[in-house]
Amino acid sequence: MKIKDYIKDNIITIIIYFVTLMLLLLFFRVLKVNKETFISTYILLFFSGSFTFLYHYFRKKMFYDLFLKKLEKLDKKYIITEMIEEPNFLDGKILYHSLYEINKTMNEEIKKYKMSLEELKEYIEMWVHEVKIPVASILLMAYKKDKIQKVVEPTKRIENFVEQVLYYARSENAQKDYIIKECNLKEIINKVIKKNKEIFLLKKVELTIENIENIKVLTDSKWLEFIINQIIHNSLKYLDKEKSILKIYAKEEKTKIILNIYDNGMGIPKNDIKKVFNKCFTGENGRKIQTSTGMGLYICKQLCEKLNHNIEIHSKKSNHTNVELTFHKDEFYSVLK
Repeated sequence: MKIKDYIKDNIITIIIYFVTLMLLLLFFRVLKVNKETFISTYILLFFSGSFTFLYHYFRKKMFYDLFLKKLEKLDKKYIITEMIEEPNFLDGKILYHSLYEINKTMNEEIKKYKMSLEELKEYIEMWVHEVKIPVASILLMAYKKDKIQKVVEPTKRIENFVEQVLYYARSENAQKDYIIKECNLKEIINKVIKKNKEIFLLKKVELTIENIENIKVLTDSKWLEFIINQIIHNSLKYLDKEKSILKIYAKEEKTKIILNIYDNGMGIPKNDIKKVFNKCFTGENGRKIQTSTGMGLYICKQLCEKLNHNIEIHSKKSNHTNVELTFHKDEFYSVLK
């Protein structure tokens, strides 16, 4: 708080004070008060008024300067009331208690909002698990009646969308739901391949898996399985060649492990590459294939960030797409802790 700003804010009070002094001067002259008494009284009133003005200025300055300094340093501005002491002047007390009440009300509203979100999340999870049962039943009936070719692709799409809903609902609170530990990369990939085996067979995809034997990565197996499944599901969806190829291989380096998922599908146009992780972005390929929602890669990116994995896509239109998943080794996580 600057003195000139404080003076401007109190200019009316200052003018009234000096006008009062002038009237007192006239009053003393009318009464013919002796010169010594007049001067001493005038000096006493002037200095007492100035002292009072400066006293109020400095105690307010101390509070507001400290208030603004602490507020500037805080990332979460709403906890400012916990960082300052209640001031000893009226307008400061009004501000302090007002902020406290605002903060209290805001916390109550946030609590209600979190509860409603938690209820929605619980409902979605329950709905997803219930939907999985009829989906599995449809596939089973299709197998029995030899109609698997007509049923498997749309059913797998339903299954994939259901999983997307579940993981999207959980992604905001992913840190409460995952555990980082050493996981066998081959086991996770095999689970994903098994989940999509019908599509591999129907599309006659040539699958190659290399260099993943005995490789362990620091991750959460459940979340990684979902991420890899989304990538492979995308690859299978956009494979358009007579000889379709899907190649999965890993490269181990000193501080990281890079998993590559390569396909020779329709590829991604250059203008779309930077946008593929954007929410609901479908791009040129999405307009060709109407089942695309633009959510799969977005959710993958969100989960990778929470797991501290990197995900990148390299592609050439009408030629290939290669997705790189990078897993950091022990040293990286020890620094994060």
